Amino acid sequence: GAAPRGSTSMKNMERELVCPSCKETYKQPLALPCQHNVCHVCAAEALAPQGPAAAGDAASEPSSPASTPATRSPRLPRRAGPKPDRLDRLLKSGFGTYPGRKRGAAHPPSFSFPCPACRRDVDLGERGLGGLFRNLTLERVVERYRQSIDMGAAIMCQFCKPPRLEATKGCTECKSSFCNECFKLYHPWGTQKAQHEPTPPTLTFRPKGLTCPEHKEEVTHYCKTCQRLVCQLCRVRRTHSGHKITPVLSAYQALREKLSKSLAYILSSQDAVQTQIAELEETKRAALLQAIEECQQERLASLHGQIQEHQAMLENSGMVGYAQEVLKETDQPCFVQAAKQLHNRMLRATDSLQSFRPAATASFGHFQLDVSRELKLLTDLAFIKAPEAPVIDTQRTYAYDQIFLCWRLPQHSPPAWHYTVEFRKTDAKAKGLKLWQRREEVRGTSALVEYLDTDSVYVLRVKGCNKAGFGDYSEDIYLHTPPAPVLNFFLDNRWGFNRDRLAISKDQRAVRSVPGVPMLFAAERLMTSCHLSVDLVIGDVAVTQGKSYWACCVDPSSYLVKVGVGLESKLQEWFQVPQDVVSPRYDPDSGHDSGAEDATVEAPPPYAFLTIGMGKILLPHGAALTAREPNGCTVPLPPRLGVCLDYEQGRVSFYDAVSFRGLWECGVDCSGPVCPAFCFIGGGALHLQELVAAKQERKVTIGGLAKGD
Repeated sequence: GAAPRGSTSMKNMERELVCPSCKETYKQPLALPCQHNVCHVCAAEALAPQGPAAAGDAASEPSSPASTPATRSPRLPRRAGPKPDRLDRLLKSGFGTYPGRKRGAAHPPSFSFPCPACRRDVDLGERGLGGLFRNLTLERVVERYRQSIDMGAAIMCQFCKPPRLEATKGCTECKSSFCNECFKLYHPWGTQKAQHEPTPPTLTFRPKGLTCPEHKEEVTHYCKTCQRLVCQLCRVRRTHSGHKITPVLSAYQALREKLSKSLAYILSSQDAVQTQIAELEETKRAALLQAIEECQQERLASLHGQIQEHQAMLENSGMVGYAQEVLKETDQPCFVQAAKQLHNRMLRATDSLQSFRPAATASFGHFQLDVSRELKLLTDLAFIKAPEAPVIDTQRTYAYDQIFLCWRLPQHSPPAWHYTVEFRKTDAKAKGLKLWQRREEVRGTSALVEYLDTDSVYVLRVKGCNKAGFGDYSEDIYLHTPPAPVLNFFLDNRWGFNRDRLAISKDQRAVRSVPGVPMLFAAERLMTSCHLSVDLVIGDVAVTQGKSYWACCVDPSSYLVKVGVGLESKLQEWFQVPQDVVSPRYDPDSGHDSGAEDATVEAPPPYAFLTIGMGKILLPHGAALTAREPNGCTVPLPPRLGVCLDYEQGRVSFYDAVSFRGLWECGVDCSGPVCPAFCFIGGGALHLQELVAAKQERKVTIGGLAKGD
């Protein structure tokens, strides 16, 4: 009869946990650069001919009673261990005491290790085994496996005289298990050992965490270039200069997600694997058993190996079971170390599943079998691939009253059914990273992120999903929110502006200055005097408290445009004076009424404007904004210009609204309602920043007139 599914699963699991050298379950396994593992003692024996320096610091790990031949697999025969005198020579001939190369040596020694799994010589570098990490995750899986096999077997005290009692406590420091009496005896009160913390009894004792083999420091980062865990000291070495190094938390999250995705794909393809196995077995029976005897054995072996490879992808197989056990690991560096090599195997398995083809066919002339139809069916199998990493559209993505994020998939990427958008606030003062907030199942290629803090930097990323699962994340994008709540207003078209020279758009969000014939008639005066035509338009809402922010885009070809704020009462007075400005006392940049220059106490100006002309911004020096300031300088006009009014402080600030770099700041009179205002001298145009989300209809009052949106 068929073996029970549980026993088959355990036997397959055992195959994953057996050292390729000694054919027993791993004992203190070391992770090789070729992504395979080998027992510590086996590695030391293999490197013995190269001298004691080859073992580096790896052999200095003290052995414990728990790491004895008693830890072999219960299903495998006991191997003949190395002779005592052989081990004595190995461990006493200098392992762990590599003194370094002699002064003046041209090149450090480099050690080669014959991997028993891939049959290749692996370069271990000058430190030999001392540069290898101990695979603690694999040790934990081995221990859980042993406990599942020996459910009834008790762990005995290692210090009792016969008959031994069952162990009740373990000690990580002593690397031993004790009964209650022996634990007290070996940890007497008042000694240093009394400080040891008891743990549950076990046969395998490991260090608390993964440390760098070279510096004995805790590993904190993962070098993607070298595919190796590194500590802080490794990180600053010249050998990692220019390498892509990421925090171990990021590597842990990325590898955990990739490993889970590959495992889910294999588990969801169980029926396909079973069908392929059945086809392989049918091919083996119906075709190859009729072939020539010599070739029959060779092809049977190939098909049998392919069957075993596919068996590893079944739900109750060793590789899948081992992957499920590795996913239980919570120690991040240990997980990264074990998951990296396992993920490479999972990728090879999924590639084998996707590009499946029998390893042998019956192609013997007179026994020709027509399998073209079956081969065509197998060739036409198309497995859906996850979407590629989206690309953020930086031209259409911006932060205003909310964040509008826009992206696209690369040209040849598989399609995405929906997307997940993640964002979090960056805080340089916070010790740990803030958790990502998530918007799931976003349809389309844009998303709105709401309820954000002002004057903060947010990092955002997006990934696509289809039937094959989630793809990779896009590159992170950082966006700065405005320094104050956004003021929602429109351009007032009811009073005050010159309709002959200014045109306001139907949605009241844009205005254009069209001087036309009036400017032509004034051309002769402009040649002989300082007469200029100044037109002004204001917002339909006034600020009376708090902080407010708004932004606008100025046409770079504008002759002269002034963007800023002014007292509502002063703006109304100004509308009553002639529009041809003769005296600089009425220049809105000066911020003064007629006669204000004679005042003994300097009062904040009723106006504050920034002057833009021909794609440049005039940045004046000093407290007063004056168009005729001789010491002013210019900077290029940014795509968007931001204005922030602090009513309580009586201050107005101007920003590059893309990077939120401050351009200029000054005081302004806030003794009454203050309105956004825009001046035009000559031709020009501007439009207000579009709000990200549609606002509800509202009514505002300004200048005694009620106005609805």
